[in-house]
Amino acid sequence: MTASLPPHRPIESCGIIGNLQSVALVSTDGAIDWCCLPRFDSPSIFASILDRQKGGYFRIAAHSEGQNRQLYLPETNVLITRFPRPDGVGEVLDFMPVLPEQPSNGELAPSKIVRIVRGVRGTMRFNLDCFPAFDYARVPHRVEIRRWGAIFHSEAGRITLVSSAPITVEDGRATADFTVHPKQSYTFVLRFHEAAEGDPGEPDPVDELALLDGAVQFWRTWVNRCTYKGRWRERVVRSALALKLLTYRPTGAIVAAATCSLPEEIGGVRNWDYRYTWIRDAAFTVYAFLRMGFTEEATAFIGWLEQRASEQERVNGPLNVMYAIDGRHDLTETHLDHLEGYRGSLPVRIGNGAYNQLQLDIYGELIDSLYLYDKYVSQISYSLWRQIRQMLEWVAANWEQPDEGMWEVRSSRQQFVYSKLQCWVALDRGLRLATRHSLPLNRARIETERDRIFEWIMAQGWDRELKSFVQSAGSKTLDAANLLMPLVHFISPTDPRMLSTLDRTMETLVSDSLVYRYQLHGENFTDDGLSGGEGTFSMCTFWLVEALARAGRLEEARFIFEKMLTYANHLGLYSEEISPTGQALGNFPQAFTHLGLVSAAINLNDRLDGITR
Repeated sequence: MTASLPPHRPIESCGIIGNLQSVALVSTDGAIDWCCLPRFDSPSIFASILDRQKGGYFRIAAHSEGQNRQLYLPETNVLITRFPRPDGVGEVLDFMPVLPEQPSNGELAPSKIVRIVRGVRGTMRFNLDCFPAFDYARVPHRVEIRRWGAIFHSEAGRITLVSSAPITVEDGRATADFTVHPKQSYTFVLRFHEAAEGDPGEPDPVDELALLDGAVQFWRTWVNRCTYKGRWRERVVRSALALKLLTYRPTGAIVAAATCSLPEEIGGVRNWDYRYTWIRDAAFTVYAFLRMGFTEEATAFIGWLEQRASEQERVNGPLNVMYAIDGRHDLTETHLDHLEGYRGSLPVRIGNGAYNQLQLDIYGELIDSLYLYDKYVSQISYSLWRQIRQMLEWVAANWEQPDEGMWEVRSSRQQFVYSKLQCWVALDRGLRLATRHSLPLNRARIETERDRIFEWIMAQGWDRELKSFVQSAGSKTLDAANLLMPLVHFISPTDPRMLSTLDRTMETLVSDSLVYRYQLHGENFTDDGLSGGEGTFSMCTFWLVEALARAGRLEEARFIFEKMLTYANHLGLYSEEISPTGQALGNFPQAFTHLGLVSAAINLNDRLDGITR
């Protein structure tokens, strides 16, 4: 019988740890509520965030109830959950060891989670309860006690739990009760083994201090490369650490978020799997890394991208919208009907049906990032230029097509203005690259199509009555994505059309400084093919900050930015969206939001210092 569990905790109640191959979410009550091993997109072994009874969890917590606290060791991804009680204080340190270098043979590093329980003051009694649920809780397991701990056996793999406290087994769970005194510690190491590995045998001795010291040294050495020294550095560094955790070191891929199916509306159907690499999200993340001085991540992603661009298995155009972290193309979407979903939000989805959509904007976001990489890091290779040139020629020939757009609508394809904007960016940056290095390109054709796109946006994307750029040709709907127009240097931030669009956006899509992507109800709403609603989109709020700052409205921009910082969780982490009551919605943590914070902080800081770029 599974232990009695409390109701679903808020999405934002978790911290994140990881090893650049996968992550785990650890809640304030000491439970690992989400973890997929050995990779981000592997089937879950702990998923109680999606089903409290079936999903699986690994909880270490004080025996008595109380108000817990969480923090990171400064400038690391080592998480501390503190249990202050009237008669004592104890804490759990959680981290996943990261090897100094990626194995040269391409193999994955060992998938380990280290949990160290320490006594701080008084005498504290702790409980351990480990109940994995292999393959999204679809595969049963059995537990075997060993001298050093326990093994969980299943057809989907094995988990070893090395424990310095005596383990007992009950109904598929490993449990332990132990008492910790000041300066005393207990260590627990969980490791995942593939099914083909066989019996893992006797584990290696655990040197928890060496493991902890290695983790701290790795993260602090990485943070020291950050070149940003301005206001809000602590927030920027935390976002950088979160973004780094979303990188997949073996290939250089970058995932959009760590989780799947956390809802954009409680009880709603907008529940997606974000454990994949979107060209758009990854390109934006590369930009954020470059702005902070982290060039290795950008170089690794470009290597991954070159492999994708050279492939022939394509859905729409030279690149697909998204890929698995290993480059796999087929991300067929399926439902896990046996799981209850976060607070009853169904369906629970794995895979993502948007993988075969046409989203024209990806070429602009990508080529803009490559342009910046070429400018600030290293000149792109000729082989990569040939692939870029192929993309430019394709965009020049196809930009007039309707598409599903960056918001991945599941209705009909439309002539989205933002898609045309990014097609303009793609051709513009391509021309700049060719000119910078005298690279071969049909400049006349690319320049002609770039200018045609500009005129199309000004004629078809502008509504004279609304005095605003709109979401799609002929519509009356506003779209927060148009806030990017001055950010990509398509239009002056003080152009009358942009200032008017900014005002209309503030009137229509902004609620107490938080920004909706577009209207889902009322007059001039967007039919995106889905029922229900959603929260405000956090990255759009950071776009608003940048647009206001560039327009010279610095006091307003700074106030909105400072307010937005209050919507982070207790650790400085953000999900995708924010509910009307200020709670986190959507997958967590979300790369889009954190890279938006980084960009807004850097650009706002520059403007406040009188620097324009």
